[in-house]
Amino acid sequence: MHRNKDLYVFLEQKAKELTEKWYEQLDKSSSSGVYAATDPETIHYLKQQNYDFHLHFFRIFIEDKETFEKSFQEWIMDTARDENHLNTPIHEIIREFMVTRGQHLDLIREFYKLHTDTIAHDTFELWNRVIIKAFDDVILKFTEETYYYSNQKLQAQQEMINELSSPVILLNDTTALLPLVGDIDTNRAKLILENSLRECTEMDVDLLFIDLSGVIIIDTMVAQQIFYLVDALKLIGVETVISGMRPEIAQTAVQLGVSFNAKTTATLTQAIRTSSHISIN
Repeated sequence: MHRNKDLYVFLEQKAKELTEKWYEQLDKSSSSGVYAATDPETIHYLKQQNYDFHLHFFRIFIEDKETFEKSFQEWIMDTARDENHLNTPIHEIIREFMVTRGQHLDLIREFYKLHTDTIAHDTFELWNRVIIKAFDDVILKFTEETYYYSNQKLQAQQEMINELSSPVILLNDTTALLPLVGDIDTNRAKLILENSLRECTEMDVDLLFIDLSGVIIIDTMVAQQIFYLVDALKLIGVETVISGMRPEIAQTAVQLGVSFNAKTTATLTQAIRTSSHISIN
């Protein structure tokens, strides 16, 4: 344990030098993302992250496993969620982890050579194994956190796109239009149902035109969701007119035995023209 403390002090004193050497040897011409940055502020922050990594990592020799992992997890999460690292290919990030691992192993060897008379070779080998195992764990946790956070971000962006791609457009004080365009999967269909109910309530809509002319395919689940939407709108006092239903979609609905329970027209123009004849209760 005494030797571990000595090693830690030796490594900590080298941390700043390690960062500068790492950045100096970084192949910026073949790198992308954060490693190819030219902005001084971004470069400074990258170096600080690398320096903090060394300080966190070296504590593996003086802290118990639980304390070390808890402290290091904060660095992993912050760096994995950093926008600059998210915009950097993961294989380049792993490559730099491996470069840094090599730096650490070289320092362990340097410390051992300085104290060969007092440090057993078995201790030297143990330190090497600790370094390699810890780096493997860090790389795995970093990639897991990056994947998890990227997926969360992508899902949030997709939900926003879905919401923006199915707006309820107010035509007059009580009449609105819901134009649906593109592929509609089950998740998007559920979002359309939720958004439409909320927006129709907020806008105090009495009549909603649902135009399907931009929809190519509707499967069983999606057809069912549209059926639910029409029924749910009726419950809050909104009458619906479905327009622009393609023949293949109509055929699918018939085969599935799905009745939308709403007035239908071939085109949106027809729907608007006949709206004055629709009874709104």
